[in-house]
Amino acid sequence: MEDLATEKRIKTVACLLSRNEKLKRIYLAAEAESLGWGGMGYVSKIAGVDKDTVTAGKKDLELIRKNPGSSYGTDTNSSVRPQSDQDRIRAKGGGRKSVKDAQPGIVEALLKLVDGNEYGNPENPLSYTSKSTRHLSEELTNEGFTVSHSTVKELLEELGYSLQGNRKLKQVGKDHEDRNAQFEHINKTSLDYMTAGEPVISIDCKKKENLGEFANKGVEYHKVKDPETVLDHDFFNPENGKAIPYGTYDVANNEGYVSVGISHDTASFAVNSIYAWWDTMGRERYPNAKKIYITADGGGSNGSRNRLWKVELQGFADKTKLEVEVSHFPPGTSKWNKIEHRLFSFISKNWRGRPLETLQVVVNLIASTKTSKGLKVGCGIDTNEYKTGIKVTDEELSMVNMNQNEFHGEWNYRILPKA
Repeated sequence: MEDLATEKRIKTVACLLSRNEKLKRIYLAAEAESLGWGGMGYVSKIAGVDKDTVTAGKKDLELIRKNPGSSYGTDTNSSVRPQSDQDRIRAKGGGRKSVKDAQPGIVEALLKLVDGNEYGNPENPLSYTSKSTRHLSEELTNEGFTVSHSTVKELLEELGYSLQGNRKLKQVGKDHEDRNAQFEHINKTSLDYMTAGEPVISIDCKKKENLGEFANKGVEYHKVKDPETVLDHDFFNPENGKAIPYGTYDVANNEGYVSVGISHDTASFAVNSIYAWWDTMGRERYPNAKKIYITADGGGSNGSRNRLWKVELQGFADKTKLEVEVSHFPPGTSKWNKIEHRLFSFISKNWRGRPLETLQVVVNLIASTKTSKGLKVGCGIDTNEYKTGIKVTDEELSMVNMNQNEFHGEWNYRILPKA
């Protein structure tokens, strides 16, 4: 029975009839009948169908012989509906039932596992287990359902679920009552400055990075089974040192400059980083600038309560002859600072999966950061040593030529150059 010509014919014709299930099974039944004993098993194997399909085709074939004048859906592209049930390609209700119809209650059971709180189920069996499709499939099986992990994935997508990571949006502590008002003040002031052609910069210090062959989050392409090897512990090595990236982001021009320090994140380092941006990018971009607007976090080296920050800004104003206006974001809202999501996030993406072995590697990776929206980044190394614990006396602070805004003067103030 194993005839190569017959096998080739069956495969070819079955493929041609793949769009019309009824004609395909009738054809296979006719081939099986012509082959005689064992034909049904042979045909089903060659065509890759179940024997029941060939059996159903045999019944259709018998109907054709009894009613030779009937139409059996030979025109698969016709928009005309069949005139009788006999003319249908598939019987009413034919085809596999969806898992939701075949197993009532499976959707509700799945939702309880995925989001137990919503369904009032504090004893969710997967509360302390990763909710992977395989774990969900196993738990549904334990509850009496039959479902594969791939079907679980399809059900979740149909229900509007997708894989997502954590997002830092919940503020620690209670919102300040003037939180939104401060946002509005920053937005309005920024627009006023940009409309007048004056610089608006967003500043912050990125996370410190230990230098060396340490693991860095993320992945990049390598030959299969040939990943870049790194140290198995992330202990700080004083010989390698650390990198402290302090960024200045030009909001209007989508440009940034990152000064990579090796000492400490102090107010002196922060202001010196702004100097670096002004000397390398800002001065050329804004040759006629009379003032500059700085948005910063409420704490840290550029915090609203940091006295040394204000003293150092006075030095910047005196040297550049620029009137410096500063606005700090309310407590717990530093994530809204433009530099976080317009500069630092892209730097992190650019160096993911890459060990930050040396300062030069850090600088090269930062400077090569680009986006589809045209982000440009400059970078340099600040080799200065910055002392910590410097105290600014009341007398020294009084020498700062500062005017506080009527609205939250501790957050919004101007420092004017001294004559």
